[in-house]
Amino acid sequence: MSHVFPRHSRKTPPKAVRGEGCYLYDDTGKAYLDGSGGAAVSCLGHGDPDIIAAVQQQVEALAFAHTGFLTSEPAEALADLLIAHAPGQIDRVYFVSGGSEATEAAIKLARQYFVEKGEPQRRHLIARKQSYHGNTLGALAAGGNAWRRQQFAPLLVEVSHIAPCYEYVLRRDDESAEDYGLRAAQELEDEILRLGPDSVMAFMAEPVVGATLGAVPAVAGYFKRIREICDRYGVLLILDEVMCGMGRTGHLFACEADGVAPDILCIAKGLGAGYQPIGAMLCTDTIFDTIRDGSGFFQHGHTYLGHPVAAAAGLAVVNKLVDQGLVQRAAEQGERLSAALHDRFGQHSHVGDIRGRGLFRGIEIVEDRETKTPFDPGLGLAARIKATAFEHGLICYPMAGTRDGKHGDHVLLAPPFIIEDAQIDELVTKLGQAIDAVVPA
Repeated sequence: MSHVFPRHSRKTPPKAVRGEGCYLYDDTGKAYLDGSGGAAVSCLGHGDPDIIAAVQQQVEALAFAHTGFLTSEPAEALADLLIAHAPGQIDRVYFVSGGSEATEAAIKLARQYFVEKGEPQRRHLIARKQSYHGNTLGALAAGGNAWRRQQFAPLLVEVSHIAPCYEYVLRRDDESAEDYGLRAAQELEDEILRLGPDSVMAFMAEPVVGATLGAVPAVAGYFKRIREICDRYGVLLILDEVMCGMGRTGHLFACEADGVAPDILCIAKGLGAGYQPIGAMLCTDTIFDTIRDGSGFFQHGHTYLGHPVAAAAGLAVVNKLVDQGLVQRAAEQGERLSAALHDRFGQHSHVGDIRGRGLFRGIEIVEDRETKTPFDPGLGLAARIKATAFEHGLICYPMAGTRDGKHGDHVLLAPPFIIEDAQIDELVTKLGQAIDAVVPA
């Protein structure tokens, strides 16, 4: 009997014992193609000798030093590397242990920034429906997925949620993609005006929405208009790249594709590539200088932030992404994956949309392609597709509640950047077997 508290208490998962390249192996020897990188984490695959060596060397030299007393060389070097490639005026890095910690820190920094700036009335955060920003209470409040929030709602702070930029479902037949993007962005200005322009501190969004929408990028022009609205009203723009950042979409920072730079940026997952738990919140020099010249102390912190071994892993990962062309490889292999998905599912009677950027792709499952009507949620399609794919030796990331937290199903794919063409074929073949078994064409 296991004493581990699992994610699902009525299921006993196989025991993983080994990882190699794009595959994980359980204790029976069965191989699983990691088609989602766990949760878009394993960008370099499993068993990378360079990252393993970096971790081992750092453990031997210095395993831990609390940042209340000391900094460390790997943390300093990783921060320098990230800032060298960061967008806009991003200038400082606050290391944490994962994505939820990064978004939680971002929300708190936005609030403290305005307090120290002499605008304590700015307290409102605006985010988007069908977003996901993490599972701590602050991050969960920012997230807009009704199912994830429901039972914890009495504990959550108030956050406004506007519609996502979700072209497949929300763009009208009579408007262009550009016009739709401007209409969607206008919801932000309308909400700022409703709340009171001097009471809003920040707007938080994912450049490409991951878990809850299934790799949905914004239409061209949307984020540029969002940036203009934030600037007009003095609202901070927080971009959550926890899942879509670190090369996943074919850009080191996902917002590069949209031609915008945020005030605060959150990363994790691919930053450590699964070799160590690490995330980071990055902010502009303006925000940092306000704290430095005010109280001088960010009223936040965790024991393991800036952990030397985690930072050493992150440094090795980002160096590899940058120096070995793996971000460009993610873009190129992403196009191959997209083409293979369209070839296999483009005419499938229950695949309504195939979308994404780089090696971050989503398939939306529908009952009727013409009307885009989702299946009855009682059928549990996402869970069944996940289980069937797993039986076939494929790890993928199906999720229910795509439309509103209850209705709709999608499959998210985020394989390692090292994936080969033959493995793309294997992924699509096994996914096709799973989808056809659950919702025959």
